[in-house]
Amino acid sequence: MAKLWGGRFGGEIDALMRKFNDSIYFDIRLWEADIDGSVAYAQALARAGVLTEEEAGLIIDGLDAVRAEFAQQQFQLQPGDEDIHTAVERRLKELIGDLAGKLHTGRSRNDQVATDTRLWLKRKIAGLRDQLDTLQGVIIVKAIQTLNVIMPGYTHLQQAQPVRFSHWLLSYAWMFQRDKERLADLTKRVEVLPLGSGALAGNPFPIDRAFLAEQLGFSALSANSMDAVGDRDYILEFLGWAAITQVHLSRLAEDLIIYSSREFGFVEIDDAYSTGSSLMPQKKNADSLELIRGKTGRVVGDLTGLLTTLKGTPSTYNKDYQEDKEPLFDTVDTLSMTLAIAAGVVRTLEVNSARIYDSMDSAMLATELADYLVDKGMPFREAHHLVGRIVQQAIAIDQPLYSFPLAAYKQFSPLFDRDLHERLTFNRAADRRESLGGTGEAAVKVQIEFLRDLVDYEIDAALDGADQD
Repeated sequence: MAKLWGGRFGGEIDALMRKFNDSIYFDIRLWEADIDGSVAYAQALARAGVLTEEEAGLIIDGLDAVRAEFAQQQFQLQPGDEDIHTAVERRLKELIGDLAGKLHTGRSRNDQVATDTRLWLKRKIAGLRDQLDTLQGVIIVKAIQTLNVIMPGYTHLQQAQPVRFSHWLLSYAWMFQRDKERLADLTKRVEVLPLGSGALAGNPFPIDRAFLAEQLGFSALSANSMDAVGDRDYILEFLGWAAITQVHLSRLAEDLIIYSSREFGFVEIDDAYSTGSSLMPQKKNADSLELIRGKTGRVVGDLTGLLTTLKGTPSTYNKDYQEDKEPLFDTVDTLSMTLAIAAGVVRTLEVNSARIYDSMDSAMLATELADYLVDKGMPFREAHHLVGRIVQQAIAIDQPLYSFPLAAYKQFSPLFDRDLHERLTFNRAADRRESLGGTGEAAVKVQIEFLRDLVDYEIDAALDGADQD
């Protein structure tokens, strides 16, 4: 088949230039979006009187035949197929003859590829949202199952205050909730239809663009044809969103890598998400989590790469934009796999509550001591300084705060009384944080109920299944 643009040229394109120019080896995955867009465009051409109903019907039947070949993995690429648009049109002509040439009336590959990419991404976004729901769902299930597990809460990777394991885990559910909200917001800018913009100046035929938008499920129309064919903001915004989401996954992975180490031993990663060493028989490595952490650089790199590609391009379409799809495809593939792996890790995670408890430093109760003195009327800053001195002495004599004698406490302040030691337990310290968003049992249960309303996941069914296991 002759190239779609070949009429102006008298010589053959250099073989290396052809390979350099062709994008079919990666944009072939747009085949379904390309066919859907062409079906809608054929219908719009008929409505505009450019095609007869019979011609539109023959074109659509031909496109459906091409669709079936792709779906059944029977489509055969040819050497002249430089991109998915050329390949589909070439095969359509083989099936229905010269009538196929009418399909491109008023349409450019500039608005065609922009439409295909938006339509493809729009559909992928729906799947990513479902995966975020699933990850949040398994986090909620695990939080319910571990509601009574108290662990050290860390700042600067130093034990700080007692918290519920559930509270720590749910902190990631809220990160992923923000990711879902950002995804919903950017979807509005993905669902803007460029089809009908032509190469840059608009369509000279009376194409009903609102009809096209309705047929393809777009919520808005591009308002300026030059901007429409040159706009890649929606890809940049998606890649930025994906980078943030992947960073959240990386932080979860890092916590679990630390907590699963022998030095911590708080959790064990299931064998299904671990690998071993080729040299050391005893090793069990949390490679699922290390790969999540490692692939974050890849996703951030996809964003950085496309930003760099676009930074110097003039208005409307430029061939540089062919470089937008590989980072987009790579990011969607990487993030989709990462979300699935993260959900599997959390679902199968074994929590060692005894080991967690044994690791807890009584110094985390220092804030409880300060709060106790505040309850007795001492200003917090004075209490903070005094408790710091108590902790210093407790460390010097290797005495846990919860077993430090009352008489020793009274040497620091007469406000300490017989009710002191009942306050100095990790569970009591956690449960006193009952304000909204706190780590107290009641507050964590409120968090869980909030999240249940925000997450599309069968929590109760998952809990019942776990009980049966």
